[in-house]
Amino acid sequence: MTCPMASITKKIIRGKAYFYARECQRVDGKPKIVWQKYLGRAEDIIAVMSSATEKAPGRPPQEATLAEFGAVAALYDLAGRLRLAEHIDRHVPKKGDGPSVGTYLLTAALNRCVAPCSKAAIGKWFQGTVLRRLLPVQASQLTSQRFWENMDRVLPEALAAIERDVTLQAVREFGIDLSRLLFDATNFFTFIDTFNERSTLAQRGHSKEGRASLRIVGVALLIAADSQVPLLHQAYPGGRPDAPTFSGLTDQLAARCREIAGQAEHITLVFDKGNNSQENLDAVAQGPYHFIGSLVPTQHPGLLAVPDEKFRSLQPDGLAAVRTYRTLQEVFGVERTVVVAFNQNLFRAQVRTLLREIAKRCQRLRQLGERLHLRRAGVLRRGRRPTVESVRKKVRGWLRARHMSELFQVEVHEHEGLPWLTWRFDDRAWKHLQDTLLGKTILFTDNEDWSDAEIVRGYRSQYLIEDSFRCLKNPRHICLRPQFHWTDQKIRVHVFCCILALLLCSLLRRELHQSGIQRSIPALLKELSGIREVAVIYPPEGRKKKPVIHTTLSQMTPSQRRLYEALGLSRYHSA
Repeated sequence: MTCPMASITKKIIRGKAYFYARECQRVDGKPKIVWQKYLGRAEDIIAVMSSATEKAPGRPPQEATLAEFGAVAALYDLAGRLRLAEHIDRHVPKKGDGPSVGTYLLTAALNRCVAPCSKAAIGKWFQGTVLRRLLPVQASQLTSQRFWENMDRVLPEALAAIERDVTLQAVREFGIDLSRLLFDATNFFTFIDTFNERSTLAQRGHSKEGRASLRIVGVALLIAADSQVPLLHQAYPGGRPDAPTFSGLTDQLAARCREIAGQAEHITLVFDKGNNSQENLDAVAQGPYHFIGSLVPTQHPGLLAVPDEKFRSLQPDGLAAVRTYRTLQEVFGVERTVVVAFNQNLFRAQVRTLLREIAKRCQRLRQLGERLHLRRAGVLRRGRRPTVESVRKKVRGWLRARHMSELFQVEVHEHEGLPWLTWRFDDRAWKHLQDTLLGKTILFTDNEDWSDAEIVRGYRSQYLIEDSFRCLKNPRHICLRPQFHWTDQKIRVHVFCCILALLLCSLLRRELHQSGIQRSIPALLKELSGIREVAVIYPPEGRKKKPVIHTTLSQMTPSQRRLYEALGLSRYHSA
């Protein structure tokens, strides 16, 4: 075997030349690359060689420090374009010495983006990032007490004014498409003590994450379908249903749409059926926008009974699995365009889900019947003696899930002093369910000139706001919880910082998408966070008392290099 020798190889990636050092060996008689190292572009190699010969002292370094660079610098740049700290400071002026309120809230928002932690831990995180030389604040000033003092000065009316100004700045600076706006609400569980009476926002109610034993805080959100940029939010008591929440926000929604209306000729608001009420739809009809909503299918049996031959395929419009039936119908007292959409893919998914749930109930009922039979035969004697009422209660619990009580016919009566169970699966009900309800969504709109495909696509964009809520619940990025606050005022400011983090991350994805880079927010933040700033520290030379510091960046992959260049992060690198 011959001794390997390193060589430099050029690769063309998306029209650009990148250089690699590599070693080849013959393995089993065939040449194989056994070692490879990325060197960069030609200008990068020249710059490194020049820096090494001209600047590096002729002695070994004393130590090296690492700082988070890529994600933090990219988000800081977007915050600068939004004039985020400036808008905050205009409405909450600085008091006394030290950093401004805008600096504190900007630091908190950037932390939520990349490494969510408590206010007590932000100082340590800050010291390990490039922010230590970008923001006019020292890590020692970022104590939990100072955060609390500055958060305490941000009153609800100031929050509303700041959000309005930041929203308008985002629309102007980034050219956000406002033709489709999406509204929805969800809730977040907290660990606020049951007997803490200082919070009216944290209430018990229907937790959408299944944490019924915990107090929850609700958050309503309005976003632009264009890259999910948030435009309006409100924190509200967690025990309140969606429809009253929407009702309480209609005036704010209308005001925000009027503020941004100059940037869009036609605004369509999209919301789901949980927000339907006569009051809400009257308010929407009077607002400066059009709308697309959905109806509860079971409340409109006539539309569900429309025969298949009246549906038309949307395959020519690029929706091969969708068929629609269009009509005019009175909805909450007003005649509207109604589209019944049947989605074959949704139908199959719902059938699979229901069949799994049906199989579970069949097994449980079968096992219950066998245990009751063994009890009557005297074979099973241990345990509490069942009663007719206890068996009925157990069966009702099993059939409480959607459609189960319609599909199972169950009778429980007493026989020889013990419960007797008979049951059967209703095949006719199952067929009726498949023929009428499954796979169907009933949409209504005042966009009478829109095609069926446009209406379906408009409503489908609702998934984007659901994705935004998933981002707010991502434990690694943005992460609204856990929150370490228990008063309404602090909770509102904390939620606002998280919405600002969502805004920055959404704009980051939008900017890269326009550069041809399509990634999710978590994927972008993970890859950008891998770009580190490396400070190599040399001991003092001669009579100098200060050490010599040379700064460079960690080795980047081609993908990281592409992100670095697309975002223009070189202007934040301190050579």
